[in-house]
Amino acid sequence: MILYNSATRKREEFVPNHPDIVKMYTCGPTVYHFAHIGNLRSYIMEDILDRYLRYSGYNLKRVMNITDVGHLTSDADEGEDKMLKGAKREHKTVMEIAKFYTEAFFDDCKKLNIRTPDVVEPATNCIDDYIKIISRLMDTGYAYFAGGNVYFDTSKLEKYYVFNDFNEEDLAVGVREGVEEDPNKRSKNDFVLWFTKSKFEDQALKWDSPWGVGYPGWHIECSGISMKHLGEDLDIHCGGIDNAFPHHTNEIAQSESYLGHKWCNYWMHVLHLNTNDGKMSKSKGEFLTVSLLEEKGYDPLAYRLFCLQSHYRKSLVFSWENLDNAQTTYNKLIAKIAALKPGEGEIEQEAVDALRARFKAALDNDLNTSLAVTCLYDVLKYKTNDATKLFVLGDFDSVLSLSLLEKADKKREELKKQAVTAGQFTIVSESGESDPAVEAKIMARQDAKKARNFAEADRIRDELKAAGIEVTDIPHGARWKRI
Repeated sequence: MILYNSATRKREEFVPNHPDIVKMYTCGPTVYHFAHIGNLRSYIMEDILDRYLRYSGYNLKRVMNITDVGHLTSDADEGEDKMLKGAKREHKTVMEIAKFYTEAFFDDCKKLNIRTPDVVEPATNCIDDYIKIISRLMDTGYAYFAGGNVYFDTSKLEKYYVFNDFNEEDLAVGVREGVEEDPNKRSKNDFVLWFTKSKFEDQALKWDSPWGVGYPGWHIECSGISMKHLGEDLDIHCGGIDNAFPHHTNEIAQSESYLGHKWCNYWMHVLHLNTNDGKMSKSKGEFLTVSLLEEKGYDPLAYRLFCLQSHYRKSLVFSWENLDNAQTTYNKLIAKIAALKPGEGEIEQEAVDALRARFKAALDNDLNTSLAVTCLYDVLKYKTNDATKLFVLGDFDSVLSLSLLEKADKKREELKKQAVTAGQFTIVSESGESDPAVEAKIMARQDAKKARNFAEADRIRDELKAAGIEVTDIPHGARWKRI
């Protein structure tokens, strides 16, 4: 498996640190508002990586944080805490805001078939872990106390800028335009590990620490949570490209200074979802949520397909026209799968192996989901029976997670209902299953009734009942169930 490593800017073969487990960390949401679909693109692509590693036979442990304290409105340690901002906006407590938007985030993930990581840890659960790391950084000279806060001293590092060759002059004042310089910092690129009550007096959540009552900086949270659950080394760290600097840069700086060795081997960054006017963001008012897509009549999984049709390292342009095309593509794909007949033929292993090889080649190539989606059409066109096609489609969908077989089953039921309204004889199972042998006997019974051979019709009905099948006549058809 080849992955593009953002830290080395190279495509590299994925080799885990340990033979028995792959350790993966993904940055979670700051739960002060709903996630917009731009945020969710990153989680969809991380979900594909998660699922594909498991599909490939790896024993994966994935950890994700929930940022419920410490993330300021500027990523450069400036401005108001996002959680406090959300609480003021809605006249609720910070914890009420955190609970509501955490649940909303996972509701969106469920609609998009994004599996929940093995460990989900709110930042507020790990205060002692952050204090432990910061204390050692203070003891070893990598951190200093100034103006009521504890800062990481970036001048102690041989290399600070990991993901890009930044020009220090371009970053002279933090990271964003309009950010005021913090006079407490020894270097303008130093960052806060711990804020105290000497700053942000209205901060809602505070804890005792060796440096005074206060709260952790945003960057220390991910290091602390990762080490708590995954130990001192990490295979893969994921996040949106906007996290690369300063968040992930600062994570590396503090983690490796604390540990004294390399921390993470592979870094995966998902590029932005853009509109025609640029990056989608809450601050710009382009606040498109999964719920809004549903209100407009879109299936959330059509948005998932829309994301999969593009490579994660390419910016993706959102427009309603593009989403319409994705919805149309999704509907047609489901219809093609619904036309396949379940249970028709034995599974042909040679065909399974050939199709799987194409699918794995696509995803082994730096998660090329666009080619992986194309593999679905390869299955539909392949010269094999329907049973094999359905098996392989289900196999691939364990990674792509587009609910293909479930949606196809529903489509078949719809087609059966349409057949009823058209005056045709149709056979419906109460459980939604298909059993060709049972259906053949029900049709034989119907033929006997049409021939007015009622004795034969009754015999077949009794034979089915003896086999545990109850048949009920309905207009233009029959319904059966197991008893």
